[in-house]
Amino acid sequence: MIQKMKGTVDILPQEIHRWQYVEDVARDLFDQYLYREIRTPIFEAYDLFSRSVGNSSDIVSKEMYDFFDKGERHISLRPEGTAGVVRAYIENKLFGPEHAQPFKVYYMGPYFRYERPQAGRQRQFNQLGVEVFGSENPATDVEVISLAWQLFQELGLKEISLQINSLGKPADRQVYRQALIAYLEPHFNELSEDSQKRLHDNPLRVLDSKDPKDKRFVKEAPSILDYLSDESKEHFDQVQLMLKRLNIPFEVNDKVVRGLDYYQDTIFEFVVDDNQIGAQSTVCGGGRYDGLVQQIGGPEKPGFGFGLGIERLLLLMDQQAVSIPDYEPVDLYILCRDASVNQLAMELVQNARQAGLIAERDYLFRSIKSQFKTAGKLKAKLTIMLGDQEVNSEQVIIKNQETGIETEISKEDLYDDFYGVYRRLTTDTSVIDKYFRGE
Repeated sequence: MIQKMKGTVDILPQEIHRWQYVEDVARDLFDQYLYREIRTPIFEAYDLFSRSVGNSSDIVSKEMYDFFDKGERHISLRPEGTAGVVRAYIENKLFGPEHAQPFKVYYMGPYFRYERPQAGRQRQFNQLGVEVFGSENPATDVEVISLAWQLFQELGLKEISLQINSLGKPADRQVYRQALIAYLEPHFNELSEDSQKRLHDNPLRVLDSKDPKDKRFVKEAPSILDYLSDESKEHFDQVQLMLKRLNIPFEVNDKVVRGLDYYQDTIFEFVVDDNQIGAQSTVCGGGRYDGLVQQIGGPEKPGFGFGLGIERLLLLMDQQAVSIPDYEPVDLYILCRDASVNQLAMELVQNARQAGLIAERDYLFRSIKSQFKTAGKLKAKLTIMLGDQEVNSEQVIIKNQETGIETEISKEDLYDDFYGVYRRLTTDTSVIDKYFRGE
């Protein structure tokens, strides 16, 4: 038997409604903020990610699925969302005057990283995120952070804390980079193996290390905030002031660096205490990437965005016992005594569906007891049982499963106004009585 690949999961019909709920809440909120959906290819040129994410990042050096296709093109399955959106922004000239500016988009879809599968993290994972291009205003930073914050509130999540930091401009970061290397080099032999590899290529990643060997040195490391230019300090101060005015609680954490090379100035993470590992776990992260569009070959346009993993989000909702609405109950279920009612059942169920009802019928001609069990599982509000009598008559009997009331109705009335009959049979009985007396 062929089985699914390691690091992938089947999202089955009985659980997909949880995913759809999160996606629907997010879509409604993104629309409210005037972010419009963009869908980019699942695979892109390898160079897109090596240039944007950075060759020294774990994503490119260890985790990316890349291969040569039949035309000998070096291709990668997308490991994150921002680079592909930036490429589409440039290629389709979405910075032009015919598009509303700043240009705001959101995305949802599958992404791929070769890493050790664990709870809430797979090799094929699903991510949603937003990107906004063309604004250097710190209010844009705060809008995106507020959007993520509001999404968590609307999903009913609690105990999520916001941590923010600033990486400054590239020149600020370069000066800090040298200071950090100078601080860590005397402790080189005491660092973890990963941090030893990163020290000279990407020393800021050492700050993000979870290894206890590194944490004791990171604690006393110089702070990036002491190396910010006046411009970056002012920008970061404005972000903090606006967050306070919006009553969004936050903590400035100078050890937050994010794992991608393209970030500068404001970066942020929403974190939660992970009960499974007794540490803080990132739920959502993002920041400003003003040089990325130009780096990939586009005009000098600033950008800001965030991404979050849907698997991690759903796991957190489970841990916090957040209620997720189930499927809508079935409006009408049609039970069939035998194959002689096959055509009538098909006619009735299709008329009900065309009237806007959620309707289903039995196709297997099982025992009536089994069919009623199915109707119960589907939480059917109304049922119709069909047999020889209903085939030969102009009437059918509809039963309200909650009240037990049975009502005889002509097929003609059903076909003329199936939805109206449904509404009357599922509301107050006094209304039903008046309807059938013609009052």
